[in-house]
Amino acid sequence: MPTRSARTAWNGGLQDGSGQVELSSSGAGTFDVSFPKRAADDAQGTTSPEELVAAAHSACYAMALSNIATEAGGTVQSLDVSADVTLGPDKEAGGFKLTGIVLKVRGEVDGLDDAAFKKAAEEAKAGCPISKALAAVDITLDAALEG
Repeated sequence: MPTRSARTAWNGGLQDGSGQVELSSSGAGTFDVSFPKRAADDAQGTTSPEELVAAAHSACYAMALSNIATEAGGTVQSLDVSADVTLGPDKEAGGFKLTGIVLKVRGEVDGLDDAAFKKAAEEAKAGCPISKALAAVDITLDAALEG
């Protein structure tokens, strides 16, 4: 399997500095980052490590669930997956940490009832490589079929 890469160029200190994250492998873009905007309610057009983790987790989870639902006999029409990643204080070690992730999925899957879909959704949460990498973070799941 391939290795994917990103890089960040940072200038200045934590509070007065800023940087640019480049998605190097894909060439998909370069995105501004700054700590004050990372810690603010309004990101003002900048991304953050937490948003990038949320993007990675939602994409990985959608792929895993699509596979597991198909293996369970379903035909996936669509999956709408969101991931909300929360940054908060690390009370034990100091500094900050990811304090929680909420995965929300709404699916249109022919051939699976609600119970089978929720079972597949839980299996995808446990088996997704990004979920595994983030095992130290509390990950909750809200899964439901639509239609």
